[in-house]
Amino acid sequence: MGTPTIALPVLDALAKEHNVEAVFSRPDAVSHRGSEKMPSLVKARALELGIPCYTPTSFYSYVEKGTVRTPLFNSEGNRVVDAEVLADIRRSAPDFIVVIAYGMLLPKEVLDIPTYGCINIHASLLPRWRGAAPIQRALLAGDETTGVSIMRMQTELDTGPYCLQAVTPIADKNYQQLIVELGIMGAELLVPNLKAIAAGEVEWTEQDESAVTYADKIEKGSIDLDPSLTVTENYNRVRASSHHARSRATLHGKEAMILETRPAGTKEDKGVYFECSDGQLEILLLKPAGGRDMTGSAFLAGLR
Repeated sequence: MGTPTIALPVLDALAKEHNVEAVFSRPDAVSHRGSEKMPSLVKARALELGIPCYTPTSFYSYVEKGTVRTPLFNSEGNRVVDAEVLADIRRSAPDFIVVIAYGMLLPKEVLDIPTYGCINIHASLLPRWRGAAPIQRALLAGDETTGVSIMRMQTELDTGPYCLQAVTPIADKNYQQLIVELGIMGAELLVPNLKAIAAGEVEWTEQDESAVTYADKIEKGSIDLDPSLTVTENYNRVRASSHHARSRATLHGKEAMILETRPAGTKEDKGVYFECSDGQLEILLLKPAGGRDMTGSAFLAGLR
């Protein structure tokens, strides 16, 4: 179960070493360049590999009247799980369900299906950065390291014990670089150890609740460049950008997405600089509204 880029190395590694009976991914989404719906990267890869792929909109049942969807509850006040989705999973009779960046919480009825449990590859060093955006939050916080954790899933978000972790320095890496690196790290950490997990030969460590931090979703507009912040804080905002939420700024009266920056040394007239609370941030690559990607010097030349 997975959806974006970070999940691809895991699917490839599992398919090479094991029988992947089914793939679950988020439903097709509207393309950023038009109204055509596009499959997730994981769904596209599953189809290439000839693996059945399911894309439920929810694990739960609803009553639909027109455009209104009302969730169903049982007599005990719990949400009713979609019987068809459960049947699709049970049909595979999985030993494991492996989850990485799927994008939906799994109900207990799903967690209870696989023989050896549901295993999540989480892109942080738990208990730091539980939640939806662990890579971006690590970048925004200026963390020196990040990594992946192999965790046994529970009904609560990212609360389960972990058995394996791998660490990597963040240095000057950005979000796009880290999702590729951490996906590969997750595959290399999990796949060779699946048999040991099934045999009970790994030690599970409960998370230290006193050390928990939460990685809330990055909302659009929340990582725009801000002159009241330091150079480092604005630099980290750009590095945390993704296609879901881009850093933006107004430069010489023009709105632009900011794609690449660096803390400025000596200011030069040929560059584009953003004034921060303690210095300047040099804009190396940007995309003006309605325009193409360009360097800071090309942007200035266009203004002249």
